[in-house]
Amino acid sequence: MTVIFLGTGAATPTLFRWPSSTAISRGGETLLFDCGEGAQVQFLRAKLRPGKLNRVFISHLHGDHFNGLIGLLSSLQLAGRDKRLHLYGPEGLADYLGYMQKLSRFTLGFPLQIEEVSQETDEEVWEMSYYTVTARRLTHRVQTLGFRLAEKPKRGKFDNDEADRLGVTSGPLRSQLLRGRTVVLPDGSQVAPEQVIGPDRPGKTIAICLDSAPCANAIQLAKDADLLIHEGTFDKSLTRLARETGHSTVVQAAKVAKQAGARRLVVTHISSRYNPDYEPELLAQTKEIFPEAEIAQDLMQIDV
Repeated sequence: MTVIFLGTGAATPTLFRWPSSTAISRGGETLLFDCGEGAQVQFLRAKLRPGKLNRVFISHLHGDHFNGLIGLLSSLQLAGRDKRLHLYGPEGLADYLGYMQKLSRFTLGFPLQIEEVSQETDEEVWEMSYYTVTARRLTHRVQTLGFRLAEKPKRGKFDNDEADRLGVTSGPLRSQLLRGRTVVLPDGSQVAPEQVIGPDRPGKTIAICLDSAPCANAIQLAKDADLLIHEGTFDKSLTRLARETGHSTVVQAAKVAKQAGARRLVVTHISSRYNPDYEPELLAQTKEIFPEAEIAQDLMQIDV
């Protein structure tokens, strides 16, 4: 999987950061987590193909996380999209989209499948063919969802040397073994899949938690994750402001990563009060708690 940070700022766009939006490219499709203002422009700058966009996840209905959605949908419509787009988010998302379409008198020429998470739901799990996405409620001023994208286990590696030793020739016999079937060799002996195929390999896991104060659900979503993307709106001197506004400091984001046992942390949703010259200090505060940390930058890419 490749993570592309399209927007890494908080609240308002700046000359250095667009509002929140993160794309994940995997297996020929693109997933978008939040769609802040300018997301579709950043999508193009990152050289992502709109036709591969398959699912959009909205964490909550604060403007810096969904103001770019109508523009994105309109552009997809103008580009002639006809493939279904799946949209996930909190209660009210469908009403918002319906109102905006009515107000601006535009209709979509492609199916839009919207799945909302109820205010009363603490956890929702969506099962896809090769991965799951789990949503859990975070601690913010409005209903806010954090997400965990977990690839399903991958089939173990085929041991060609062992297959050769057992006399399994290349072709149909090996294909059957790869499909989980026991095969019979010309001499009458049998070879089972587990004799030539190693144990399943665990998939990769990415957790995305913004906006939120530190909370148990964020730790649960990030448990043993290969990558945690967590908001760090403020530096440690503004812990009180973070608490009052339902946000996290970079230090608190690092503590969530440490408690969750995540392997890597990228801090995003950086307040516009911090210019690029101050970012080394933000990183230093983060690394003091969790050394495997980075501060996100717009259009930064990470392979997981």
